[in-house]
Amino acid sequence: MRDIVKKYRPQSLSESKGFIEDRIVLSELPMISFVRLGECSLSKSEILNKLLSNSQQYHDTFVHRNMECFVKSLRKTISDVVENSQIKMQTEQMAEIAHELGILVDEDSPECQTAKTNAEAITAEIQDIHKYKEDQLPRQGEIWKKLTCLEKEEFRLQHIGSRNIEDYRSELLLQKKELRKKQNSYNMSTAMTCFINAISSPGTERFYFLKLMQMNLDNLSHVKLSELREKYKEKFKNSENKEEIKEIDRQISNSSLGTEHFFREMGQIYEASLSLPQTDPARQQLQHLPKLCAQLLLDGFPLELVDGDASNIPLRWVSDVLSQLSDLVSPNRKIRVVTVLGVQGTGKSTLLNTMFGVQFAVSSGRCTRGAFMSLIKINEDMKKVLNFDFMLIIDTEGLKSPERAQLDNSFEHDNELATLVIGLSDVATVNIAMENSAEMKDILQIVVHAFLRMKEVGKKPKCVFVHQNVSDVSAHEKNLRDRKLLLEQLNEMTQAAAKMEKKEENKSFTDVMEYNPDTGNWYIPGLWNGNPPMAPVNAGYSEAVYELKKNIIQLLGNCESSANDILDFKEWMTSLWTAVKHENFIFSFRNSLVADAYMRLCTEFNKWEWEFKKEMYTWVTNTETRISNFGKVAVKSEPSDMREFLICLKSEASTLLSTWETKPLENLTQYFQQTEGHVYLVEGYKEEFSNSVKSLRREMERSVFNQLTAAAEIREGMREIEKIKKNHTQEIENAVCVLIDKCKKKKVQMTDKELEKEFDKMWNETLEKLSFCEQKTFSVFTSVSHFLRINLSHRGSHACELLSLKSLEDCGKEPFKYTAEGFYNKFKHKLSKMFNIQDHTMAVQQLADSIINFCTQFVSEKMETRNNYHDTYIQEILHMIDGSLQYNHDVKTDIEFEVSLKQHICGFAAREFQKMHEDFIQENDPYRCLMKNKEKFRDDFKDIFNKRDQCQKKAEEFTNKCLKPAVEDFVNRSLGPNIIDDMLTCEQFSTRMSFQCSILLDLLSKEDFKNYQRYIFSYQDYVKTWLLNQILEHFSTVSTISEFEDRHLQSCIRSINDAINKAKTGKSHDLKTFGESIRKDLDKLVISQDAFDAFMILKNADKEQFADWLTVSVNDMGNILRSEFKKSNFERKLKQLNMKPHNELFTRVIGCGKQCPFCGVPCEAGGGAHYEHFASLHRPQGLGSYRFVRTQKLDTEICSSLVISDAEFCNSITNGKYGWL
Repeated sequence: MRDIVKKYRPQSLSESKGFIEDRIVLSELPMISFVRLGECSLSKSEILNKLLSNSQQYHDTFVHRNMECFVKSLRKTISDVVENSQIKMQTEQMAEIAHELGILVDEDSPECQTAKTNAEAITAEIQDIHKYKEDQLPRQGEIWKKLTCLEKEEFRLQHIGSRNIEDYRSELLLQKKELRKKQNSYNMSTAMTCFINAISSPGTERFYFLKLMQMNLDNLSHVKLSELREKYKEKFKNSENKEEIKEIDRQISNSSLGTEHFFREMGQIYEASLSLPQTDPARQQLQHLPKLCAQLLLDGFPLELVDGDASNIPLRWVSDVLSQLSDLVSPNRKIRVVTVLGVQGTGKSTLLNTMFGVQFAVSSGRCTRGAFMSLIKINEDMKKVLNFDFMLIIDTEGLKSPERAQLDNSFEHDNELATLVIGLSDVATVNIAMENSAEMKDILQIVVHAFLRMKEVGKKPKCVFVHQNVSDVSAHEKNLRDRKLLLEQLNEMTQAAAKMEKKEENKSFTDVMEYNPDTGNWYIPGLWNGNPPMAPVNAGYSEAVYELKKNIIQLLGNCESSANDILDFKEWMTSLWTAVKHENFIFSFRNSLVADAYMRLCTEFNKWEWEFKKEMYTWVTNTETRISNFGKVAVKSEPSDMREFLICLKSEASTLLSTWETKPLENLTQYFQQTEGHVYLVEGYKEEFSNSVKSLRREMERSVFNQLTAAAEIREGMREIEKIKKNHTQEIENAVCVLIDKCKKKKVQMTDKELEKEFDKMWNETLEKLSFCEQKTFSVFTSVSHFLRINLSHRGSHACELLSLKSLEDCGKEPFKYTAEGFYNKFKHKLSKMFNIQDHTMAVQQLADSIINFCTQFVSEKMETRNNYHDTYIQEILHMIDGSLQYNHDVKTDIEFEVSLKQHICGFAAREFQKMHEDFIQENDPYRCLMKNKEKFRDDFKDIFNKRDQCQKKAEEFTNKCLKPAVEDFVNRSLGPNIIDDMLTCEQFSTRMSFQCSILLDLLSKEDFKNYQRYIFSYQDYVKTWLLNQILEHFSTVSTISEFEDRHLQSCIRSINDAINKAKTGKSHDLKTFGESIRKDLDKLVISQDAFDAFMILKNADKEQFADWLTVSVNDMGNILRSEFKKSNFERKLKQLNMKPHNELFTRVIGCGKQCPFCGVPCEAGGGAHYEHFASLHRPQGLGSYRFVRTQKLDTEICSSLVISDAEFCNSITNGKYGWL
């Protein structure tokens, strides 16, 4: 009875609803005896049950026959007696009266009396628990906590600073040695001597001692702990009391004293002794301690596995205890492990004690801290069925406890504990109280996330969810939907963690743990039948727990993996804890949730951003087609003046941009309204992504307007040239008609040679009559110089002076080279080059090279269009330069650099654009265009003279010269977005983090050092090349590109056939109106005006027959194009596309383009308007060419670790001066 602690409400506290909590044997209670006198038919047991019950709660305490008896008056009589009785005593005092009456008392045995004396000899000395622990148990507490920190730091190296790693580890070992030396300096305390002697006594006496010891210690700490917990509850209501809460938590820890503290001290005494020489007598005298503890474990006493105060395992102590345990039992005895996890206060210890008869501490006011393990021996009959000899039960501290929530390392502690315990499990019991299910899901995420990160873990435990405090017996059937929802959430957690850790093979929770939602959920009613403190125990609780126990034993028997023996378990525990210490949980689970939620948001935002870009690209492409066709065919809905048309198009673009700007903003709002995906954790990033959308809209508006302006003005210039060419063509056509009439009048059959002679004579005469004004070219250099001067005008007069020092025609011919000014800077630069250290000069050169590469690519893309030059091109280039310089403001540059860089780029661009302009003028020269069609005119002349049917020939000509180039152009304009869409289905392009992981894995797989060099020193160039290769590789193995091409080809052929059929049923009187009708309906194709005009001359074909032949020719064209598409090299196709997929993907994955100034890792932040740059994982600084000044060795430390150190650095940003990281 001494072990029973009960909350009860005495009569005196019935009004205030208060209660008393105390051990039954120490409580002063009235004693009531019930005696049957004589024969009576009434059931004494039933009378007692009714007497002890009230109307709300029935106490079915005593076994009885089912008889009705009213005890109202009896209850009143006894209540009066109890209330007015002055004779009350403790049960403990009743033992003395029992002796007088000759009644045997169980504690009178010699073993119990000796144990009681030994226990009281220790506990009687305790006045102040905190002081007692410092005096009698000095090796734990702060010393042990410091040792714990040093052990973890050995693996994690979080505070290494600028020190060498090996030197730093030596320092840590020295500090550990000093702490062990300090532990060894303490003499064995009187309390520990008594304690070790007492547990060394024979079995029964040892059992009594430990039981009495625990009860005495609980009695001492109970009052103080109750006061502190009440105080804690008050402070916890106000989050501003964080420091006070920490202090109370420290006091709770200091005021807590149990047998585990004595065993903990034993462990530290033993571990400290191992640092002594092997021959040292002090060490030899303590070698028996592990065996002593192993015997206790074998007898059923729990052993502390994880010290909850220090968050550490005394690894050598626990390992040696397990080794001794293995020696005590027969060799190769197998064990299975059952663990329990749960939120604090969900009855984990009570559940295990009820289920397996173990003795985990459940005293009121004392929650488990850390983890304890208890050993159960399997009887011989069950061994044959289960195939193991022992069951190890591990009870754990409640996770997410409010006491720990206020401490800085609470998440780290929960992560470590959950990872270790689940990793040790064969069956993991996850205890969920219904009111704490949301917090439990967070804990499961800890478990899943930690599992995926643990490299040493190689087994999947079975998982059982125990739902506590469920009153309805049909809960299992009624909660089918909840179980399904729980599984969905578990799968989502697994996928999120797997994605973050790049282990996408884990798609579901069952990939990590063995779990069946139908058999893996158990519903347990509450322990109490009614409301405590006066409620009786619920018999249904024990029944449900018994069924759960049978299920767990069945699961253990069905485990596919073979059971470990004790030594295997020891090694597994050691390696697992080592792995936990390796894992840096400084990024707590809450932070990993933020990272996952942020990655989800980035993935969604990238989709919205691409939809926006794709929609505008499609609109601009179609609009450029409309501009190219402007004036060729009259459209009623369009203005006849190009300037008015351009205004309308810009207005249309603004409306569309506003519409599409609204969509991602609405998507963003809806995204943050959802309740799943932990979106509330990234609420702070909402404004950044909103600004990114607005920034994208502004940038696209500027780009779209420039494209429209350029297309409109180039088209307007072409219209003038087309008029000239059309007039010349008409003159030739008239002259040919006159020649035909002249030849026919001769009424002589003329040979082809004679006809050609007549034609050449006519051709030369007509050309002499025509006036060919040479198409004038203009100086692109003059135009570029003008815009360059405007661009630099706001930079002051010095910039204008610098411009005038060098002619633009002389710029851009040689590679751009930035040189340091001044003797000191030049000398410093030479030293930097000698030691391969990046200085300011190198940083500026890298910036210049990057800007030049981007501008060169822009120029190349414009050259490929074979269009005329437009001033918006150079304006775009200057805008790109200004944007890059502004964005990279951390690289300090002066006005001389800016002017020379712009002169270099503008000089090169002007030279290329001049050539582009001259090529365009030459290509569209009226005389040259007319000469190109001379052969065609001659052939048509001969056909008409000889009255040959031209239907088939004209149909083929229209198809090959007008339609086929237009269809090929349409396919090239459409393929780019298709290729990008297909590439974006690859996970590696979903976010920048995924992309970084993919490119690093690719580097690793190829093991080519030159690739690493290019990646490190020319990151953006390497990425561009890598992206291009990825696209080439992806489409070289699939037929997707052919499917895209065929889809667009068929779309064009359908449109052409529809236009032909419409023209056939229309009012086309001749071939001219028939052709114009077809072109008008093919508004998505850009049909060359030159080709169409050439087709329209000397037409001697029947409209109906032409239409039939045209249909045949179009179908033939489809087959020819399919064949050409298949034969065409994919790399060549990419060069012909209007939208270059690798460039668009580059923009997507490169993001802001910023890299860590120390290690060079790229920024992974989503959107383009983020306030801070970040990367999920930094690299050794040596990859950024950082070296130790004294040794010139590359720095191997990771900069994210050095940031929290006292290390100093200098680079181009600090201008050679040392500063703090």
